[in-house]
Amino acid sequence: MTTRIAHSTPDTASWTIAPEAVDSPVAAALWRAYYTEVSDRYYLLHEGRRTDPGELEREVAAETGDDLRPPTGTLLVARYGGEPAGTAGVRLTDDLRELPGPPTAELKRVFVREDMRGKGGAALLLAAAEDAARALGAERIVLDTRLDLVEARALYARHGYEESEPLTERMYAECWYAKKLDAKKLT
Repeated sequence: MTTRIAHSTPDTASWTIAPEAVDSPVAAALWRAYYTEVSDRYYLLHEGRRTDPGELEREVAAETGDDLRPPTGTLLVARYGGEPAGTAGVRLTDDLRELPGPPTAELKRVFVREDMRGKGGAALLLAAAEDAARALGAERIVLDTRLDLVEARALYARHGYEESEPLTERMYAECWYAKKLDAKKLT
């Protein structure tokens, strides 16, 4: 499945969103930016310091993204004016398949580079991720996040995600969201 979404903005640049190999240099650079930001935010809030470089390297190396490979996952990369600007992944997972209810996908690693925020890309990336989840056969999408990631939580709420009971047990998971996916036509 190839998902392409184009959206023109007043400055004539546009967004495109398409699947990307999890081991591509583009994916690696975006994930490094993602982990640096969320890790630094956590440590600045809780310990008044930035992430130790060695710890960051261990975390980046530990998260290969293999769970976002087809046929049970998809990694999407958003580009703004052709430049890599953001990422989102969806996956069907064994632990979430055990949940009662319809087939479920998990939303992972939603991120837009700081210098690309405010240009409408996050909403487009989220819509593309939902389309990718539908293409995987999911009827529901879930995620976990941290309380301090207020921008992400606001994005999810604006787009119909509702807070839910805990769905995972992960070290940094503090709140959980779920959304029923309608039968919207895939783009």
